[in-house]
Amino acid sequence: MSDRSSRPPQGNVPLATARFDGKDALVRPSNAEMGWASDAMAEVLRRLDLRYIALTPGASYRGLHDSLVNYLGNRDPQMLVCLHEEHAVGIAQGYAKVTERPMAVALHSNVGLMHATMAVFNAWCARNPVFILGATGPGDADERRPWIDWIHTSKDQGALIRHYTKWDDEPRSAVAAVESMVRAYQIASTPPHGPTYVCLDVGLQESRLEKEMVFPDMERFAPGVPPAPAADAVERAARMLVDAKKPLILMGRVSRGLDDWQARIDLAEALGAAVLTDMKTAVAFPTDHELHPIEPRFRPSPASSQMTKDADVILSLDWIDLRGHFIQTLGKDTPVDSKVIHCTVDDYLHNGWSMDHFGLAPVDLKILATPDQLVRPLLEAVRRLRGTSDKADPKWPVRVAKPLAAPRPQGMMGLRDLALVVREFCDARDVTVAGYALGWPSDTVNFKHPLDYVGADGGGGVGSGPSNAIGTALALKGSGRFAMTVIGDGDFTMGCNAFWTAAHMGIPLLVVIANNRVYYNDVAHQERMAVVRGRPVENKFVGQEMVNPVIDLIGLAKAQGLDGEGPVENATDFREAMLRGEKVVRAGGVYVIDARVDVGAPGEANRGHTAGRKD
Repeated sequence: MSDRSSRPPQGNVPLATARFDGKDALVRPSNAEMGWASDAMAEVLRRLDLRYIALTPGASYRGLHDSLVNYLGNRDPQMLVCLHEEHAVGIAQGYAKVTERPMAVALHSNVGLMHATMAVFNAWCARNPVFILGATGPGDADERRPWIDWIHTSKDQGALIRHYTKWDDEPRSAVAAVESMVRAYQIASTPPHGPTYVCLDVGLQESRLEKEMVFPDMERFAPGVPPAPAADAVERAARMLVDAKKPLILMGRVSRGLDDWQARIDLAEALGAAVLTDMKTAVAFPTDHELHPIEPRFRPSPASSQMTKDADVILSLDWIDLRGHFIQTLGKDTPVDSKVIHCTVDDYLHNGWSMDHFGLAPVDLKILATPDQLVRPLLEAVRRLRGTSDKADPKWPVRVAKPLAAPRPQGMMGLRDLALVVREFCDARDVTVAGYALGWPSDTVNFKHPLDYVGADGGGGVGSGPSNAIGTALALKGSGRFAMTVIGDGDFTMGCNAFWTAAHMGIPLLVVIANNRVYYNDVAHQERMAVVRGRPVENKFVGQEMVNPVIDLIGLAKAQGLDGEGPVENATDFREAMLRGEKVVRAGGVYVIDARVDVGAPGEANRGHTAGRKD
């Protein structure tokens, strides 16, 4: 058997260098040699250089679990025990957001897979690579234990998630399992990224190896290089952009590599083009650059809408929902007069079940390549056509930094007060924000590095914030960056037991809960319904609030073994709480701050009858 190969992360993305000692005692077995099919499966995980495997234990993969412990010694990969299968996949997604590489996950039978489906969907929608191993009771009915093995056995388990995974398989031999696992890793890692699923029959796992296993040379089965753009398409795009009077770049899903980051800056500067970015994706361009005139947003502002109307050539770099952007900025039935260049490979992932392909956008030049495969040759072509490598004069009014008002020092914080304190904290440190609470004032963010913010979960649900943040923090451990997340109280309460894994494994993370004690996104929807139907707006909070009793969020955190404080209600106390939390996190801990925010505070939406209430 050859030594495993090391796969460096893409670009200059920092990858966790630390190995966790963990807290589980391990007795070394006397018979640790490879002898079972599950040993061969575990060996493949190691040869793929998968450092961690997130899991909630289950009998359907007890053979693989034994191999991870007694054959591999719980190292490479090391097990991250989770309290819910959805958290296991969410942690792997958060890890992939930083590293652009899959992390392994193990799910127990059909029931564990059903628990995990929302997190799988998130990874699919966000185009994050995740390598999932599932399991099923014995396919051979004669081998099933009465009752439990029957309800935990499915004939086609992958069908549960086939519509939102890139590929799935259920191999029937140890040799086939090795190939299946390598293929699943390849496919997950090939753009457009996404989750893959391999279901391992429990009987197969527990079978003895009848012959010596031969493992592939992983260097010969590495993921392929993303497709390069056609030369004539690059030339056409360059000519369109150089000739444009108002070129606009919509930067969507792009890589975390520093070299790619700089290439995107160089392209914008060579064109004098304005750049727009989106808070649904990870940071793609420095927000303080003069060519980034408007803050990144979840939805277009009047200013970004006007820019879209005024642009004569638009370059879309895998922008999420390009057609939706045109509808929101121009109007639903308004034709798009700009020439549009759209670079993406996302088409290869679209199917007839999920509508995450969005509306069909009008495009004059479609380039089937990843954005970062296009940017460098496009930059060279632009410079050649211009006859210089100098920066072009900006073709739009440049960004004029507006000083932000200081947060109100006293009185209950609004979300904007909280955001301003977070901005102060991040400006003075190398912070990676794993997520922001819904409704975040995006003019308060200041991104200068491709890892300053790693993007939303993709699926638009609630409950993924904790696990995603843990995975992001895991990937950053040893990189020198400080991991934090800002999540809503609903997000925290749905997923707070995920934080036990962070406490157990010593994954440092600062958690800020923007706590308004209400599902406020749905308050806005109920207000709209009341206005449209002429009904009492005052009733918009009914069935929405998390009060009577108020949830003890810090109590929930401490039950998972975390440190924390709160509630804190004003900006002065919150600022001091963050400094206390920083000390704990830099010492390797997890610190949770319950930061009370009131949507009736100045500058926020009117909360009506609950404004200013302290429950």
